[in-house]
Amino acid sequence: MPRPRASGGDTAMPDAPEYHREDPMEVDETPDFSDSDTNPNTTASSVAGESLADSRKKRSEANELRRSIFGRKHDRLDESKEDDTIRRFRYLLGLTDLFRHFIEHNPDPKIRDIMAEIDRQNTEAAKNKKGATRQGGATADRRRRTEAEEDAELLKDEKHGGSAETAFRESPPFIQGEMRDYQVAGLNWLISLHENGISGILADEMGLGKTLQTISFLGYLRHIAGITGPHLVVVPKSTLDNWKREFARWTPEVNVLVLQGAKEERTTLINERLVDEKFDVCITSYEMILREKSHLKKFAWEYIIIDEAHRIKNEESSLSQIIRLFQSRNRLLITGTPLQNNLHELWALLNFLLPDVFGDSEAFDQWFSGQGRDQDTVVQQLHRVLRPFLLRRVKSDVEKSLLPKKEINVYLGMSEMQVKWYQKILEKDIDAVNGAGGKRESKTRLLNIVMQLRKCCNHPYLFEGAEPGPPYTTDEHLIYNAGKMAVLDKLLARLEKQGSRVLIFSQMSRLLDILEDYCVFREYKYCRIDGGTAHEDRIAAIDEYNKPGSEKFIFLLTTRAGGLGINLTTADIVVLYDSDWNPQADLQAMDRAHRIGQTKQVVVYRFVTDNAIEEKVLERAAQKLRLDQLVIQQGRAQTAAKAAANKDELLSMIQHGAEKVFQSKGTIGDLGKEVLDDDDIDAILNQGVSRTQELNARYEKLGIDDLQKFTSESAYQWNGENFANIKKDVGINWINPAKRERKEQSYSMDKYFRQAMFPNPKGDAKPKAPRAPKQIPVQDYQFYPPRLRDLQDRETAFYRKEIGYKIPLPDGIAETLSEREAERALDQQEIDNATPLTEEEKVEKEELSTQGFGNWSRRDFQQFVNGSGKYGRHDYNGIAHEIDSKTASEIKAYAKVFWQRYTEVADYNKSIKVIEDGEERMRKIENQRKLLRKKMSQYRVPLQQLKINYSVSTTNKKVYTEEEDRFLLVLLDKYGIDSEGLYEKMRDDIRESPLFRFDWFFLSRTPTELSRRCTTLITTIVKEFEDLPVRGSNGVNGKSKREPDDENDEDSVIGAPAKKKTKNGVKNKALDLVKSRKASSSAASRASSVASTASNKTSKAKKGKKGKKRK
Repeated sequence: MPRPRASGGDTAMPDAPEYHREDPMEVDETPDFSDSDTNPNTTASSVAGESLADSRKKRSEANELRRSIFGRKHDRLDESKEDDTIRRFRYLLGLTDLFRHFIEHNPDPKIRDIMAEIDRQNTEAAKNKKGATRQGGATADRRRRTEAEEDAELLKDEKHGGSAETAFRESPPFIQGEMRDYQVAGLNWLISLHENGISGILADEMGLGKTLQTISFLGYLRHIAGITGPHLVVVPKSTLDNWKREFARWTPEVNVLVLQGAKEERTTLINERLVDEKFDVCITSYEMILREKSHLKKFAWEYIIIDEAHRIKNEESSLSQIIRLFQSRNRLLITGTPLQNNLHELWALLNFLLPDVFGDSEAFDQWFSGQGRDQDTVVQQLHRVLRPFLLRRVKSDVEKSLLPKKEINVYLGMSEMQVKWYQKILEKDIDAVNGAGGKRESKTRLLNIVMQLRKCCNHPYLFEGAEPGPPYTTDEHLIYNAGKMAVLDKLLARLEKQGSRVLIFSQMSRLLDILEDYCVFREYKYCRIDGGTAHEDRIAAIDEYNKPGSEKFIFLLTTRAGGLGINLTTADIVVLYDSDWNPQADLQAMDRAHRIGQTKQVVVYRFVTDNAIEEKVLERAAQKLRLDQLVIQQGRAQTAAKAAANKDELLSMIQHGAEKVFQSKGTIGDLGKEVLDDDDIDAILNQGVSRTQELNARYEKLGIDDLQKFTSESAYQWNGENFANIKKDVGINWINPAKRERKEQSYSMDKYFRQAMFPNPKGDAKPKAPRAPKQIPVQDYQFYPPRLRDLQDRETAFYRKEIGYKIPLPDGIAETLSEREAERALDQQEIDNATPLTEEEKVEKEELSTQGFGNWSRRDFQQFVNGSGKYGRHDYNGIAHEIDSKTASEIKAYAKVFWQRYTEVADYNKSIKVIEDGEERMRKIENQRKLLRKKMSQYRVPLQQLKINYSVSTTNKKVYTEEEDRFLLVLLDKYGIDSEGLYEKMRDDIRESPLFRFDWFFLSRTPTELSRRCTTLITTIVKEFEDLPVRGSNGVNGKSKREPDDENDEDSVIGAPAKKKTKNGVKNKALDLVKSRKASSSAASRASSVASTASNKTSKAKKGKKGKKRK
């Protein structure tokens, strides 16, 4: 039973508004739907004698009523949000004044007004308290109370329940089962968040029952706080059924709606349950959030709960931006891996929870960067900031009955076949391996090489043509041709004798195909789940494996598809056949077995190919795990670790161990044997234990600074020799292999001769129309004379008449039989009445066949359209650059016919639009070029004298100086607005110019950011010349109407890089009042600010910037 917990003495925070307890008088605002006239679900067929017009009217009224209800709920939610914000700010500032730094960096002016009001109230309260003191230091309000005053205070406490907080000592009565002590503590933590208006992250280690704690909290809201919903729970698709089962098990009285299924099924659920709010909790998947956002965003949710919340760690993803549009009172994130790569991802989660507190990622990153600051201070700050929002517990601390898992890295060699394939992969792209590729293509090639090498480490049969055959056989070669399979075979035999059950994880579903063949060969019973497994089959496989007395020995799973929301505690052995780039994915896979309910010690065997790329992948994973330990477990911060490997790291991974691969003879491990026995397996496992301990000890010593400077040991040299000196012929790049398939082979002699004599099976297929004599294929874009098509059609019809061809009846339903028969009769009549071509017509046909453009393909036509749009319809030499197979004279002849007969081409409107839009863009750019040249010609030294009439005033964001803008305009005039590689050239000139050698802001601009700024400057110049006649005619003292900043109009400049989304999806509307052009041009200190989208993107690039201050 809940017990009252005394509040912590006097506090400056006012009584929290009882926003979750509805006033009985407000019930009348929701209409009574018992009558059919007001029930939104009433249809036209439900009322006898109702006319169609009345039905439409009632449906319209019902929809309007729903909108009104939703609108009132949103209004009530908005009204309470300001009180919630004040209450939340007071609570956070009472914990530590560090939150003031983040709150004050929020650009929203409402937040600043709230902070100012809180400070004013605190100042006034402090003055009153200081002035109302009596002799001896006691405050004036401390006096003996009368009996009437005390009775009134007691009655008030009894009526309102006081300010006591709710806490449970044991499993609450509304839970149909027993919760563990630490789960009850987690429930109390969630309740305290709710009572203080705070959203949080439940980040317990995987397997500690985060789902149960969340369900119990929703039960508290229903049974104790009186809040039945609606709540939205967003989970991975694979865990939908598990969440539904857990609700039915622990709180069966909660009305749960699972929004999932085909389009028709979802439509039924939406119309019958969702729109009328006939549910307490709506459980849906990430995919459904994107598909049904229009319905879900109408609700005023009490709680939005996201399971596996690291899915929104990227604030620019579609899911993250759409879920931010949903209105809710509070939010809760559930994740066992709150930090996967860097501190910015943690900020993204906090920003989703409390956007009014954590609104600026740059302020967050800079505050915890630790650069030039005491590391202990950084630790304390991070602890104090995260403590109110994040609850993180690990199994070793709270679940004493669960034995710790034992992890062993099993280092293996490669078979002879693997060594040969590994060598082939390196030799085919030896220039890329040696770092000789270009900047852009090199990393792509390196990523492809990495993928191919990792496949080779797993099994050579993943490559097309590696497996011997046909005929393809499942035999011992499946095992001895891969080092991992050889060890796995011996290991599984031992584990089966011990009575263990095994989970085998791999990133590659095609490898699971090979493992399936192996299980069939060894007669091991197994289950399988991968990304292509249907939801129903997935549930059936899990239940089959977990049922008492199950005979299934092995469970094959892909790391990503099988690593979430699955309880497989009946297994005690986990084999990671290969490692994931993200170590958290491997941890999730391990915790499918290592979780509550496990009675044995879980042993994890991670297979690592020795002296190969997998060693480097494991090192990178260990580095990320150490980072997680520093930030989340110990409260440390970091800034240098990246989510993806860069080019140099990829090159180091590829080169690692390559020399030994070329020298290897294909032995398994370091034992010099091709066939392993039990003693060899023991030696490999013992060696793995020792090397695992060495690796862990190596990374346990690394701190934040070490991780920032850490780079994997350079692998350009092996054993004193330089691999870069190896010269091989460079082959073609690798192509992803097709899906591994086995062809069905039959060894029956009767069946063989039957197939040889009758290759085509018998059937009742309709007879095909006989081929006409060979004719010229006529395409609409080849512009043959229309007469040629008529002659060829007549020739075809007569040929069919000669052979007696009868047109079959077209397919269709029975109701259209007469129409189809009439159509067939007309077509058949045309064949029956056909006459042969005369000699004159045959000569005419031959002559007409030379008058078209038969050597023009569809690709040539498309290039002609694109070239006409790019260079103009009359620039035949320019168009010839687009069509490499045609000369300018050929293009001129084709263009002449095209513009006479373009209406004969299918979808000609699209082609003409491409050309006209391109020409319009050319005219716009030419006008910009002329006006820029005119502007430059007005000054003798534009770089020093040029004046820019800015259209908007500066904001508090970091912007460009006028000197920088002049330099950009001079470069635009120098290279040309539409020159190729314009912004890369400008970036290089900026970095080489002595004028900006200490201007770090300008030196760090990317081509994308330069393109946005140049677009703004060009637009400003164009407006300046366009407004000159207007100002001269109306005489408004040189002032013009304020124009919006046109920096996002990237179509104004050819070659501008693609536009990216804003960082947080929210526009900055806090612009200052517009100043006059005259005042702006005379202000030499700063230039106009970039638009909100560009400034948001720019702020991210300025992280850590040192140099002159920009306001």
